[in-house]
Amino acid sequence: MTTTNARRLPRGTLTPQMIVTESLRLLDTEGSDGFSMPKLGRALGADPTAVYRHFASKDDLVLAIADRLIEEAQAGLVPRACWLDSVEEVARRFRATCVAHPAAAALTAYRTTQGPAEIRAVDMLIGVVRQAGFDGAEAAVVYRAIADFTLAWAGSEAAFLALDAALQQADRSAWSRAYRAVDRNEYPHIWSLRDELADVQDEDIFDRALGFFLAGLRMKAPTPCACAAHTTA
Repeated sequence: MTTTNARRLPRGTLTPQMIVTESLRLLDTEGSDGFSMPKLGRALGADPTAVYRHFASKDDLVLAIADRLIEEAQAGLVPRACWLDSVEEVARRFRATCVAHPAAAALTAYRTTQGPAEIRAVDMLIGVVRQAGFDGAEAAVVYRAIADFTLAWAGSEAAFLALDAALQQADRSAWSRAYRAVDRNEYPHIWSLRDELADVQDEDIFDRALGFFLAGLRMKAPTPCACAAHTTA
């Protein structure tokens, strides 16, 4: 339940940063259903109309929340000597941020914020793509592929984690109930992995998918990574 701020903010002290911070807290604690402008106003100790002095619409606020998630994911990040390591770190950081804020990420991961954090992240990642030897139109496509892979994966995982806990459990348990109980003759391939399917973890899936993605990227790069770790791999 939302903790209502009993004290009213002094007029003129509300800032966009405060609004985004409280919005993210509401999404973290109450989910998307608990995120509304009236609730946000009460939590801030301000009239909901005060929020509109900083954000013209709720959608503008959503975009600012999205930019805050990108800022959190990129905090302290600098390109690594190995460009593949840079791509991997970007993907892992953004996924971790989305898992930490599932409702906010489910609401925003597919949006283009045009905000300062996003623009910095785009510029940094394009630099990494160019470090791999891609240029021109190909560099633009490769950048978008990396970004969209990361956003789509993290956003879909966040959307699942934003579901009611009972629904999450029902979906997860299907692997040990429905799939483990299939008929051997009708579904022989599922039956052959009926125990292993139930043991697969989200982290395992992400690690394997990211590994496939990075391996393909390294093979296509005009300037393949030559660091010892990836050369050996």
